[in-house]
Amino acid sequence: MKVEFTKVAIYNHNSRPGIVFHGFTSQEEGSLLAGYAALIEAHALKAPLPDNLCIIGKKHKKYIDGRWHVFTPRHRPEDALYGHLTFALKYEGIDLAVLNALFQVVEAAAIEAIVRSEPTGIYSRKIWFLWEWLRDEQLGLEDATTGNFVPLINSKLQFEGKHVLSRRHRIRNNLPGTRNFCPLIRRTAKLERFLDKNLSETASQAIGQTHPDLVSRAAAFLLLKDSKASYSIEGETPPHSRIERWGRIIGEAGSRRLSIEELVYLQKQVITDSRFFEPGLRTEGGFVGEHDRASGMPMPEHISARPDDLETLMSGLIDTYQLLREDDFDGVLMATIIAFGFVFIHPFEDGNGRIHRYLFHHVLAEKGFVPKGLIFPVSAVILERIAEYRKTLEHYSKPRLGLIEWRSTEKNNVEVLNDTRDLYRFFDATKQAEFFFECVEETVSQTLPEEVEYLRKYDLLNQFIKNYIDMPDRLVDLLIRFLSQNAGKLSKRGRAKEFDTLKDKEIHAIEAKYREVFW
Repeated sequence: MKVEFTKVAIYNHNSRPGIVFHGFTSQEEGSLLAGYAALIEAHALKAPLPDNLCIIGKKHKKYIDGRWHVFTPRHRPEDALYGHLTFALKYEGIDLAVLNALFQVVEAAAIEAIVRSEPTGIYSRKIWFLWEWLRDEQLGLEDATTGNFVPLINSKLQFEGKHVLSRRHRIRNNLPGTRNFCPLIRRTAKLERFLDKNLSETASQAIGQTHPDLVSRAAAFLLLKDSKASYSIEGETPPHSRIERWGRIIGEAGSRRLSIEELVYLQKQVITDSRFFEPGLRTEGGFVGEHDRASGMPMPEHISARPDDLETLMSGLIDTYQLLREDDFDGVLMATIIAFGFVFIHPFEDGNGRIHRYLFHHVLAEKGFVPKGLIFPVSAVILERIAEYRKTLEHYSKPRLGLIEWRSTEKNNVEVLNDTRDLYRFFDATKQAEFFFECVEETVSQTLPEEVEYLRKYDLLNQFIKNYIDMPDRLVDLLIRFLSQNAGKLSKRGRAKEFDTLKDKEIHAIEAKYREVFW
């Protein structure tokens, strides 16, 4: 017996040359929405759009046109719920945000009909599993008794987590997260190239070939540099003592197990004066942005998770952290999921940004990605790429602003009026992973070796000066810094003040040695 499924309403292709979908235009003549795009359109789903949108074109050629992924007529799915769900899972991977929104409006009977029509089908069982996993309730179906166990995530499309058998569906649940927090990362050509470079091994080999004293000194400098940069990203210029204190905290990254209590402890280290904020999980709304100068009204660029959802979301984040730390999930990808997930939730009233960047260090250290005793100056690299960093954050935040209903409070804060928990527990972290991998690569290939090389050259010049002139260490260091700041020349101020006793002959000799060593 043929089972009828809900038909998907899409554009009248006979009267339109292309497609306009949520502000995105495809000029592909006679094209048809497919997969997630078709499901979003047909069911008016309120969910962030996938980064890639799929259409069926008339040409017998697959290609990519900006955000559009154009498939050939032979890929055209049946214009029904099961057809587009199968297309999406087969070619686009799993989008938990869209599927979750869909399963809130599709009747259980429609999913049961799909499973009964193909009880051993790979995609029918995946749909069955996802419906029950997302909704945390069971359909009126008997457990599957036949059919091979199949992985839920196609590892050619997305990065998978540890396999956990679901005997009811005969599915291997390899989602890299839990029901309360499960971002996903697509396998892109860029990420594959980064993984092939084995940056952790590259860094370890470089450190192994460097004298331990140089490594120790480089680590101390980079730790301080990262701490200062993390404050600079926030637009703050604290006293040196505060920078040093936060640097010491960063140096402890990976030494203690992550928990909500540990995160609250870190917040108290970031902000020692708690007179003007309430430590711990927020009890009020939150946003990132400005206030209107005239009215004081909030002008959000990012709206934080509702306070009522924080305990669930943060428990989910910690559970996902535990799941991934016990798996062989890549350290950079795990750091992306945990650190960006944290800052998107924005669980605290203050200190979220610095803790977010601390989490990069924590995960990399705990996963053994970073050579022991060394902290990658990730914040320093981010500071140099601050425009890209902001775009990476906006890539998540902007599409979600239109899905959040809010009003201004008496304190000119925001109060979220609709249910937004799903926006923070399910998201595509691919763009964030690509950005963070770029930062890690720059650290491994440039920042770290450049600092080690600088110290090697510094030691050569330091030794020359000490052999040439009997000068205290602090003055030798000051002299080298003056030369570095002035293109190898001792400034007039340095000649007239700190080094007024040096003879011209001595200055010229030191300047010549500087050029020989550093140039």
